[in-house]
This record gives sequence, structure tokens and C-alpha cells, in this order.
Amino acid sequence: MTAGSDSILELLPMVFAAPNEALAGAREVLDGDPTPFRASVAHHAIGMWQRDFGDLRLALHHLRRARDLAARADSADREADVLGTLGVALVHAGRTRQGLDAFERGIARGTGQTRARVLYRRAYVWWVLGRHREALEDVRRAIAVLRQADDVIWIARAITLRATVHLALGAVDRADADFTAAERLWETTGQEHDKADVVESRGLAAFRSGDIPVALQLLDEAKEMYAKLAIPTFMLTIRRCEVLMSAGLASEALTHADTAVGLLDGIGGQSTRKAELLLVAARAARLADDPHTAIARAAVAVRLFAAQRRTWWETHAQLVLIEARLAAGRASGRLVADAAAVADRLTTFGSPSAPEASLLAGRIALTLGWTADAERHLAVAARSRRGGPPLARMTGWAAQALRAQAAGSGRGVLEACRRGLDVLDDHRTTLGASELRARATAQGAELAALAQSASLVSGGPRRLLVWSERWRATALSTPPARPPADPALLSDLTAFRVIAARAEEARSKGRPLPPLEREQRRLEREIRSRTLRMRGDAPGGGDRFDPTRLLARLGGTRLVELAVVDGQVHALLCGEGRVRRFEAGLLAEAMAEAEHVQAGLRRLAHPGAEARLPVVEAAGRRLEELLLGEAAQHLGSGPVVVVPPGRLHRVPWALLPSLRERVLSVSPSAGSWLRALDTEPPSGGRHVLVRGPGLATGGAEVPDLADRYVRPTVLEHDDAEVPRVLAELDGATLAHIAAHGTFRADSPLFSSLRMADGPLIVHDFERLARSPYRIILSSCDTARLASVGADELLGLVTALLPLGTAGVIASSAPVNDAAVVPLMLAVHKGLRAGLSLAEALRDARASLPGDAVHQATGWAFSAFGAA
Repeated sequence: MTAGSDSILELLPMVFAAPNEALAGAREVLDGDPTPFRASVAHHAIGMWQRDFGDLRLALHHLRRARDLAARADSADREADVLGTLGVALVHAGRTRQGLDAFERGIARGTGQTRARVLYRRAYVWWVLGRHREALEDVRRAIAVLRQADDVIWIARAITLRATVHLALGAVDRADADFTAAERLWETTGQEHDKADVVESRGLAAFRSGDIPVALQLLDEAKEMYAKLAIPTFMLTIRRCEVLMSAGLASEALTHADTAVGLLDGIGGQSTRKAELLLVAARAARLADDPHTAIARAAVAVRLFAAQRRTWWETHAQLVLIEARLAAGRASGRLVADAAAVADRLTTFGSPSAPEASLLAGRIALTLGWTADAERHLAVAARSRRGGPPLARMTGWAAQALRAQAAGSGRGVLEACRRGLDVLDDHRTTLGASELRARATAQGAELAALAQSASLVSGGPRRLLVWSERWRATALSTPPARPPADPALLSDLTAFRVIAARAEEARSKGRPLPPLEREQRRLEREIRSRTLRMRGDAPGGGDRFDPTRLLARLGGTRLVELAVVDGQVHALLCGEGRVRRFEAGLLAEAMAEAEHVQAGLRRLAHPGAEARLPVVEAAGRRLEELLLGEAAQHLGSGPVVVVPPGRLHRVPWALLPSLRERVLSVSPSAGSWLRALDTEPPSGGRHVLVRGPGLATGGAEVPDLADRYVRPTVLEHDDAEVPRVLAELDGATLAHIAAHGTFRADSPLFSSLRMADGPLIVHDFERLARSPYRIILSSCDTARLASVGADELLGLVTALLPLGTAGVIASSAPVNDAAVVPLMLAVHKGLRAGLSLAEALRDARASLPGDAVHQATGWAFSAFGAA
């Protein structure tokens, strides 16, 4: 930086092309004996770097120094340029009035191109403040001058900003067109930070239009671009959190937002950005059913926005604060008035969130019994059902359903719920990842619950069955999208397996290695990131459930679907051409009892706990009363299929007295059971037996089974490596896997079976063209699932069902390895005699010794599906 004025000015665009090089260059200039002009530019560059990537207090120090040096250099344009940057920094520091004063002085001092750049910066500040009309006016004036000067970099910045303002006003198409135009301009420059910013912004536009996979892909691309610049990315965190929340990953979004707040505080970063992160954290906490955390975060955000004179943002934070207070049980007349006032202000701002506020006001008014007030607010919110992104239309249909409920129109409730869930169905088909499809159903939970309540009041048992099925286990209706050949994903899966195996070995020796565990977590994040951004390719919402078809296919079988309405369990007994409803117990009591049973089964898996057996059996009787009620007396003598809600997936159904000696199978939904019933076994009749390492019995049933089947494929020792196991499982008729199972409650799709080379995880199974027609998992916890979304389940069993598996045997509790061996041998004896999995498991339980360990082992296993 030894040339003249033009050369020194190159430092300024370099801050967003090569930030750290610009910082080093500016410091080098100051280490010499610079003129006031050159020193002003160097301090200006350092101030820009600190403002966006470092300590805001240092930024203000350098920018004020740059301003004073520009005045000494007697350069009006230089002073105006610095004042524009200083104005932005002051606003980000929460000193809004001082910042706007700096802009006034900068606009007065600057001329031509420099004045246009100051106008652009003030437009950016108007956007930060939520004053979008002023932002559009300033950016319009700036663009006209910048085009005349052919100033490509600043034109691209101005178009990017205009797109961002359009996005805030809900004009997604205009925003997308501007982002595309800006990206073309950026490609002609070396402005790497600006290039990443527009990719990030395009990700936000994709999210606003409802395309979550594309949004995640673009945000990931931006993250990689920022990583090369080694700079903080707080705005990217905010935008990614918004996408995660819309995908049902609110707890994850809360963690990211809180972490970012801590990092921002650590470097003395922008006060404006901290307020935005707190707002995101508040929204995430509310969606994660943590209203008290939401209240705390939102209250601080409201105070910060108010101090920063950011009324638009303050109003959005107030909306979240009111929502959280309602969730915490603080409904009041004052809260209705507050929500209505927020709705009015958001409408004035042109915010897409205005219908949410009207819905909130109506919802609170209904809680208080103020039907006239509720109708007024809900009617406003219901207008959004006719257009806009999917979640906006969902808001409108929810408002319409509540209006119908308040008016006593059961038919109106059901119609609004149907239309709203149809919108969400269409949205979910764009999601390729089973996790996203499952979690996205949380958006429809209220509509599904309203429809069930209306059906219970006026529709009869058959209609309640239809609505119980409407939003249950829908993620299982189609297989997850699978990229045919994603080298990066395959590489990550292989690396994950190696690292996870090494980490497990270190833990087993009592020497856990933190670097290995950190690398394992990093690879998990990479794998999950790649799978979440896969697009769905299943048109429509799948086949609609038909109760007439179910009743015709049942024959002598009885299907019991448990519907939960307002916390009450209702047993819907299907069979003999009709559906009957029996009221049972409370869901909360049943869940608590199920946990007691699980604790008892864990104890009984070890010798010496025989005294617990009567206690567990008594708990089974209580569970039957709570879950089946009088339906237990009307099951007939044939097979029974139980369809529990997601929150009861851990119940060992064979423990219930009326089910203990029956042919019993479990299904996530009646629709899933019908699909399994219609699934044809593959040709060839291949049998695959897999024995993983480290079992107490060495997988003792596998050698015995190998002698009983004709030419089975046996994979053990070094042959039992994941790639070989997957290749053999693909399209097999029957697979038996004896391996240690691990359930991951924190990340259910990383639940695994231990193979010779490391864990075989759910993501691996999802790459199968067709999973085995029947699969037996003689391992602990292989039937454990995570209940997510409205009524969805994630885990090993549910990963197999959409991929061609018609029946699974797995355990929902820890089991005794030695006691598993005779159970499994007896199951296979039944299968070779032509029995179904459920029939074979029933007979196998009956053949076990009567001691507590063997009885508990039999109860822990369930048959899923219909094969």
C-alpha cells in the first residue's frame, strides 16, 4: 500500500473480498507514516472489519478517528464516506439517533457517487430499523446514480439490499429476481463476502417461498464460502435458525441461537444483531414448548429493540412475548388487547406476520370466552388462507377452523382442517428427508386435534378413526428421497463409521478420546446436513385412508387404534364390519405407567430380580385398563393389531393380560398395516443371517440357524462389515441380525447396530433400494423410537417400513442376551413352518421357561407390520 490515493482506496472493497488481508494491509499502512488521507482510509477499513466481524467498540473508535483524519485531509467525499460507515456502526451499537445524524451530515457533505453510497448505507439502516418504505426510497435514489457511474460493486450491493427489503415485505418473487440479478453482477467481481451474502439471502428467499431443502442447501453453500474467509456469521445463524424452526427443529435452533449470543458477547459484537438472535431464540423456545425461556429471551429482545428505536423489530418481539405468555397460561383481557395492537402495527408495516398476531388475539379471546372479539380477530387472520407461502395459508386455515368451532359448526371445523392439512401435505412432499417430513407435521398438530375433537362430538367412531389416521405416521407413507450416488455423503458415512468404531473402542478400554468424539459429532452434523437438504419427489399426499377397505381386509383380525383427544385415550376397535369406540384412561397416566414397566423390564433382564415379576405384571394390568378399557372384553379370539400413538410406542403390548397369549402385532398406523399387508415378498427367497461383534453369547443363535436354512448367507466376523451387510440385505426375503443395538434419543436417525467395521445407522438403511421383506433384530432397544411432530416416529423400525419391509421383530427394552437365544430359535421354527412373524413370536413366548428372565425377554419383543 505504497502508491497514491487510488491504490489506498482499494483497502475498502477488500474488506468484503479478503477481510483478513484488508485488516493486515490497513495495519501496515498505519505502521508507516501515512498522510491524513491515507490514515483515514486505513482506520476506515479497520473500522469496517471490526463492525462486521469483531468488536463494535473498536469499530467506533477507528471510524471516529477516520472521520477526524478525513476532515484534516480536507476531503469532503472522504469524510462523507466515513460518516456513512459510522452511521451504520452507531445504529448497530444501539445509538440510532446519533447514527441517523451521521447520515444527514454524510449526505450533505458527499457528492455524486459518494453521496449515492451514503444513501445506500442509510437504506440498509432503514431496513435494520424496519422502516422499509424509507429503505426502498433511498436505495432507488442510490441505484440511479450508481448505474450512471457504472459502479458494479455498489450496484450489486444496492440490488441485494432491495431484494432483502422486498423479502421483509413478503414480496418473494421480486426478491428472488433481484437476488438473481445481484448474483450475476457479483460473479464479475472478487467480492467473496458479498458473494456469500447473496447466496445466503437466496436461501432465505427459498425459505420464505416454502422450499426448505433448497434453503438449507443455499445456506450450507454460504456457510462454506464464509468459512474460507474465517469470519463470524451471525446473520447466517439467524437465517438457518428460522429454517430449522419451520422444519420442526426448534430445540436445535434454540441451541444455535443461544450459542451465537454467547459468541457475540465474547467479541463485543453488534447490539442490533444480539437483539435479533434473542428474538430467534425466543421463537425457538416457544416452539420447543419452553415458554418460560421464550418469555425471558423475548423480554430482553423487546427492551433492546426499543432502545435501538427499531419499532418493526420490537413489534415482532412483542408478538413472540405474547405467544409465550399465553403458552405459560397467562391468558387475560390485557393480552387480547396487546395481541390486537401488535396485529394492527404489523399490518401497518406490511409484515407477513400480521395474520399470526390476529390468530393469536382470536385464540386468547376464545380462551376467555369472548366469542365476538374472537370472531373479529379470527376473520382477519383467516384471509391469509387464500394465498402466500404454505405456513401462512396454514395460519389462515387454523383461524377458519377456530371460527367454525366457536360457531358450533362441526362440518366447518372438519372442512377447514382438511384444507389446512392438504396445504401441509403438499409442503411436506418437497421434503426428501424422513426427519424433516416427520417433524414438519407439528405444524398441523392443532388442526388434527381440532378435527378429532369435532369428530368425537358429532361424527361417530368411524369418523374419529379417519381423523386419527389423517395425521398419524404420515412420514412412513413414502420412502425418504435417496440420492443415487452422492460421493460426499458416502465418504462421510464411511468416515463416520471408522471414527465411531475407534471412539467406541477407546471408551470400552476406559480411555475416551475427546478428539475422536469431536470428529464423530462433526461428521454426524455433515451427514445430517446433507440428508436434510434432499428434495422430495413424491407427488401429492399419498393414498387417503379408507376405513371400509380396512374393515374388509381385517377378516377375523381385530385392529385397535388408540386415539387421544384432549388427553383422554379412546380405543377404536375395528372388526366385524364396524368401528366401536371405548373410552379408556388418561394419556399422562398411561405414559407414566409405561415408564414404570420399562424400568421393571430393565431389572428383569438380569438374574436375581425375580421379585420384580409380580410388580411388572400388575403394571401390565393397569396399562390394560388405561389403554384398552372395556375394549379388552371385545377382542374376540383372533389376531390383534394395536395402533398406538407415538407417545406410547414403548409399551410392551404382550404384557397386557388380554394380549399376552394372542397373535399380536403393532403398527404405527392402520394405513401402514394395510401397506404392509399388500407388500409382496421378493422373488428368490434369500435368507441373510448377520452376527455382529461383542455379544455376550457371541450371537449364539446364528450358527444354529445357519444349519436350519437352505444355503443362507451368513455374515460374521470380518464379513459382517456395513457395505457387505447392506448389499446382502437389499431385497432379501428374511434377515436376522444379532448385534448390539444403540438408540440415540438425541438424534434417532443415528441409532445403530454394531457391525465389524462400526455402526450400521438408520441413514445407511435408507440407502437400500428395498429393505428385507421380513427382518428380525435380536438386539436391545431396536424397537425404541423417538416421538416427533404431530404423531410421528423416528428410529430403526420406522426407517425399514417405507422401504419394502412388511414385518419386523424388535425389542423396546434391554434384554438378556442368553435368554434371547431360545426365543429366536423358537421364532424361526415357527417361520419355517409357515407362520407369520406375529404367530411365530406368540408361539415362541409360550415355549420359553417360566422364570422371570425369560418371561421378561418375551414381553420385550414385539412384531411390527403384517408379514
